[in-house]
Amino acid sequence: MAGKYDLETTTLGQLLDDPEARGIIVELVPELPGHPMIGCAKTMPAADVLKMAGGQLPRDTLEQLRTRIAAL
Repeated sequence: MAGKYDLETTTLGQLLDDPEARGIIVELVPELPGHPMIGCAKTMPAADVLKMAGGQLPRDTLEQLRTRIAAL
């Protein structure tokens, strides 16, 4: 059974609005919700934001985000 979120189409804003998803994001990337560019990033698909963050976050953190959000 697929999770309730498809990171290719679900926006970062939708994830941040969900308490469970937000909790995962805050746990793994606590600075993300307060980032100065969050307003622009909220309207983007989460997969695109993760691709852009790829150079700034450890690979294992990105994988944990993908895995844990997909499991919701």
